[in-house]
Amino acid sequence: MPKRRSPPSHRRATSVAPARAAVAAVPLSVVILAAGEGKRMKSALPKVLQPLAGRPLLKHVIDTARSLVPATLQVVYGHGGEAVRAALAGESVAWTLQAERLGTGHAVAQALPGIPDDTLVLVLYGDVPLIGRATLAALLALAGPRRLALLTARLENPEGYGRIVRNARGLVQKIVEEADATPRQRAIHECNTGVLAAPAHLLRGWLARLTTDNARGEYYLTDVIALAVRDRVAVRPLLTGTAAEALGVNDKAQLAQLEAQCRARAAQELLAAGVTLADPARVDVRGTLVVGQDVFIDVNVVFEGRVVLGDGARIGAGCVVRNSEVGARTEVFPHCVIDQAVIGPECNIGPFARFRPSSTLAAGVHIGNFVEVKNSQLGAGSKANHLSYVGDAELGRGVNIGAGTIVANYDGAVKHRTVIGDDVHTGSNSVLVAPITVGAGATIAAGSTVTHAVPAGKLTVARARQVTVDGWHRPVKPRK
Repeated sequence: MPKRRSPPSHRRATSVAPARAAVAAVPLSVVILAAGEGKRMKSALPKVLQPLAGRPLLKHVIDTARSLVPATLQVVYGHGGEAVRAALAGESVAWTLQAERLGTGHAVAQALPGIPDDTLVLVLYGDVPLIGRATLAALLALAGPRRLALLTARLENPEGYGRIVRNARGLVQKIVEEADATPRQRAIHECNTGVLAAPAHLLRGWLARLTTDNARGEYYLTDVIALAVRDRVAVRPLLTGTAAEALGVNDKAQLAQLEAQCRARAAQELLAAGVTLADPARVDVRGTLVVGQDVFIDVNVVFEGRVVLGDGARIGAGCVVRNSEVGARTEVFPHCVIDQAVIGPECNIGPFARFRPSSTLAAGVHIGNFVEVKNSQLGAGSKANHLSYVGDAELGRGVNIGAGTIVANYDGAVKHRTVIGDDVHTGSNSVLVAPITVGAGATIAAGSTVTHAVPAGKLTVARARQVTVDGWHRPVKPRK
């Protein structure tokens, strides 16, 4: 797998080939190489499981590969293999073990026994996650029965990459790994990305002819280029649209660079969709974000999983929104955490509010500062504005939860349900001990601890009588 140690600059591709219509009738087999150890990550987590924009590196590659609708999709794994397979157990891929890591050519050879000769093979890398579907489709269009397609990138700083060696006519002759390159070859700026597409029967023959006669003593996949030229098979290069597509990950610094690339790409997509971003450099989309019109997102907001923002929604600074929906014209004030919640239209949320999973708010609900809502449904126009906890509860319309009110839903072993009718008002610092039902229109006096059903339309007081003790003296600390 190609290595890099310095970030390249970005340069536009010279051209993009047409879509893969010319080879649509040929079955596609994708092989993803993911056996690298990643020592420079200095992490117990295998390199291909390092998170990028909320997903493992390898997951990005699998998703892109699957968008090409291949007949087979294989992942060649090695170091940390069981952890990799366990983390991606839900993926419909074939797993192929590379027991000995003897180079990229050896890795691809492990996958070929399960690939028919009439297949076109696309080789990808589990630590090169940003290659887009359009680029791969263009690459596949260049491959054919007697054509090998090779993805290249032009880098201002090519250190760490294999160099593309062309002849006087500009035709690709071979790839030279940096460890084996002459000073003149190291001055070449067109580099190998490692991504290629070739007919399976030709690739099988070339892999069988590889040797370890090189500085690393490995079977280089890159050597098949020279073998193809020797066999008079056309090598058709495709220069990447952006160098960022070819970036690999070998350490945490490079991972951070790719994270910045993902962040910038997501921000540009949001701006193109009409979203107003307070600062495009300070928004993180770690999943899928669906937006309506006139959405505003302030700085340092993180979206995880699938998030939907309705028309006119406003998300304040420092919020984290995970697998949730925020309705039209709802404003979420700064520093809220919203996790697996459905928030209706025209609500006000926060600041410093927290939603735990399975919470649903109807239209016009107000959830204020330092309020936590968990597994509860709040009816239209209800409010919990200050320092409250609403857990495992069902609130009707127009309910007002007073400051400091909590629903005591847990008895130490079981969670219990609370039902609060329409237009209920609870006074400050009340405790509703579940399971309990509060009738519509009831009022609970401040400071009450309610343990029994509250009748509708009445005032309920459940607190100790105030007593003043005459003659009592506050204890005095002894003098030292």
